[in-house]
Amino acid sequence: MRRQKQPYVGIDKDTDGGMTVAGRIIRDAWAFGIIPESETCAGWNTQRFEDLWTKTLEEWEKYGHQVNQLPDDIRERYLRIQREAFDNARQAGWDASLKDDD
Repeated sequence: MRRQKQPYVGIDKDTDGGMTVAGRIIRDAWAFGIIPESETCAGWNTQRFEDLWTKTLEEWEKYGHQVNQLPDDIRERYLRIQREAFDNARQAGWDASLKDDD
């Protein structure tokens, strides 16, 4: 994750409708119940994101980083969060196709 010079704007105000590294970390943390889905992480600094990433990574490791290995309740929450995120990002103009710099 690249170092943030300023506090994070929040997933609801992030570029590409939140389809960023920070957005992915937040959505995973929501799915695992590490932070509530109401938490946008607005104002967070890099250290807080690194701590959150570490916690989500520890959860993913329990399930071999495989969505199909998640317990039903977590998998259903994860998939719902992802569907909503993709829908919202597309409505905001995000294009899922890779660009030259991706």
